[in-house]
Amino acid sequence: MSKTVRLRKGLDIRLVGVANKVKTEVALPKTVSVKPSDFHGMTPKMLVKEGQEVKAGTIIFQDKYNEPIKYASPVSGKVEAIIRGEKRRILEVVIATSQDQQSEAPVSLSVDSMSNEEVKAAMLASGLWPFVKQRPLDVVADPVNEPKAIFVSAFDSSPLAPDFDYVLHGKNAEFNAGMNALKKLTSGKVHLTLNGKSPADSTFTEVKGVEINTIFGKHPVGNVGTQIHHIDPVNKGEFVWTVNAQDVAIIGRYFLKGQYDAKRTIAVTGSEVKQPQYIDTVIGANVSDIIEGQLTSDNVRVISGNVLTGDKIAQDGHLGFYHNQITIIPEGNQLKFVLTKGWLGLGFDKFSNSRLFPTFLSGKKKFRLDTNTNGEERAFVVTGDLEKVFPFDILPMQLTKAAITDDIDAMENLGIYEVAPEDFALCEYVCASKIDIQDKIRKGLDLIGEECM
Repeated sequence: MSKTVRLRKGLDIRLVGVANKVKTEVALPKTVSVKPSDFHGMTPKMLVKEGQEVKAGTIIFQDKYNEPIKYASPVSGKVEAIIRGEKRRILEVVIATSQDQQSEAPVSLSVDSMSNEEVKAAMLASGLWPFVKQRPLDVVADPVNEPKAIFVSAFDSSPLAPDFDYVLHGKNAEFNAGMNALKKLTSGKVHLTLNGKSPADSTFTEVKGVEINTIFGKHPVGNVGTQIHHIDPVNKGEFVWTVNAQDVAIIGRYFLKGQYDAKRTIAVTGSEVKQPQYIDTVIGANVSDIIEGQLTSDNVRVISGNVLTGDKIAQDGHLGFYHNQITIIPEGNQLKFVLTKGWLGLGFDKFSNSRLFPTFLSGKKKFRLDTNTNGEERAFVVTGDLEKVFPFDILPMQLTKAAITDDIDAMENLGIYEVAPEDFALCEYVCASKIDIQDKIRKGLDLIGEECM
């Protein structure tokens, strides 16, 4: 039965630079990258070498400790570099794209007539499986596990997030095919959650055979973890799988065409972008051509993803595997005069989740914020701010402290199986102690994975 959920807690960070609903065609990026670090806890076993020719859909590496999970090249071209770090750890596989794009030979598929195991085998063999993530632990799903449900969020509520209604408009067939494939992977329900603030596109509303839920509230209302917690919570010993809405369409394209097609529409956003807009590109694209001529200054931070959970990259870096946007904001490395822009200033240009600054009176004002944290890490003090933005029936400060102290019993009792680092991004933002809470929760999840799973 469909559910309607209304949240009171949360925080919408209103930033300048939302993408205009204009889609621009750009040339295929000169290089693309697949970064093993995007798949937490995965150790790659390389199947290609530098200089080797690959096609779109060619398997380039697999999980060393779970070999059925394979990772495919998004484009055809030549393996330009396998970049390694300390102890020869593979950091990046860079592929130089060819002018004439070719894909692996198409296969004939009919998802309606395929069994659960056949759909799973097809996704594993094609390199589609990494799109499926699991709770608990927030890692690539283990195909051996049986999920009690699969969740797809039809919107993203993070700052400057792309509008999936716009991005996926007219892609009904692809999205439906992807949802049909997901339905084969579980004997439970497939949940599609819509944003209650605005009508959803027909791409989402016309999907059949799934549970369509509606949720109202502020960020992190669009986070799939929030939706799981209020619709079908995860208990110890249970698994829930999640897939991003755009990735559902990629899965659907494979079952319609029989070929791996890694095209993705991303939003180029942020206050330092001259023309925020949407771009059609591919997973792992080099961002240099996308942002060339678009920056208002050189002293900026380029983020693959959103400002709360994204990764800092160079101006010639590559888009993350799971990211649907590029955000560009000012680098916060300039000194601020204490009486005007500093902590004694009136704060007419500052955003706050409290009523400290007069800008709380202008509820629709958007802000040009930089990366300055305005302080360093200090003692973890009780303020009550974390609880105001954390819409879970979980105590965020106590759970964070349990993760910091490696207290497994406390983490289990406080709900570690339900959360992922992104669920604590707002807590990290409002934390007066400047604690890197997402990192603490990630380490706590890793400990749970080692000792309890």
